[in-house]
Amino acid sequence: MSKIPVYLMPGLASSAAIFERFALPEEMFEIFLLEWEIPVDNESLMEYAMRITKKIKHKNPVLIGVSFGGILVQEMAKYVKARKVIIISSVKSNVEFPRRLKIAKTTKAYKLIPMKLIANIESLAKFSFGEKVNQRLKLYEKFLSVRDIGYLNWAVEQVILWNRTVVDEKVIHIHGDMDDVFPIKYIQNCVVVKGGTHIMILNKYKWLNENLPGIILETEKK
Repeated sequence: MSKIPVYLMPGLASSAAIFERFALPEEMFEIFLLEWEIPVDNESLMEYAMRITKKIKHKNPVLIGVSFGGILVQEMAKYVKARKVIIISSVKSNVEFPRRLKIAKTTKAYKLIPMKLIANIESLAKFSFGEKVNQRLKLYEKFLSVRDIGYLNWAVEQVILWNRTVVDEKVIHIHGDMDDVFPIKYIQNCVVVKGGTHIMILNKYKWLNENLPGIILETEKK
C-alpha cells in the first residue's frame, strides 16, 4: 500500500521545527515539511499559495496548516486536489476573526505596527503565540525563525485582509478551547481540544498524534 503524503505548514513566522514532536504511523503516512518563503513585491496571498503549491510533489495529499498556515493551506487547496485539508488553531473564514482583527481591518491600524520591533523575538512571540510567553522565550526563539521585515509586513496584512467569507465545508478544523489568538467563541464547527491554546501544536502534540490518523482516514461524509 502506498503511503499517504501529509504536508505540514507552520504558523506565522514559524519554522517547521514546530512539528518536531508530530508523528504519524510510518507504515501509513509520509510527512513533508513546508517552510515560509519571502514574498515577492506585491504578491497576493493567492499568488503566494500557488507558488508554495509547486513544492507539493504528490497527488492527493493531505494539507495540514497551523494558524496563518491554516489560512494558507485553504488557499493552496484551490490549486491542488487535496485528500483532506486540516487546519489547527486557525480560522475557516474572516467571519471567525475576533473583534480586534475586524477593527484592525476597518481602521487599518495594522499598518502602524512597528515591524522592526516585532522582529524582536519577545514581541514576535507575543504577536504570533499570544501573551503568555515569558517563561518560554527560549523555546520560541527556536520556532520563530522568519524575522524578515518584508515577510512580517506582508503576513500580517494577508491575515487581516483575508477576504474569505464562505467556509469550505470539507475543511476539518481542530481548535483549542483556550486559544487566545482566535477565541473559540467565534469558531463554528470544529473538533475541540480541551485545554488547547494557540500553541497546542507544541503542547498538545500527544492528542494530535493519537487522533489525526483517524481524522485523516475517516471516510468522506460528503
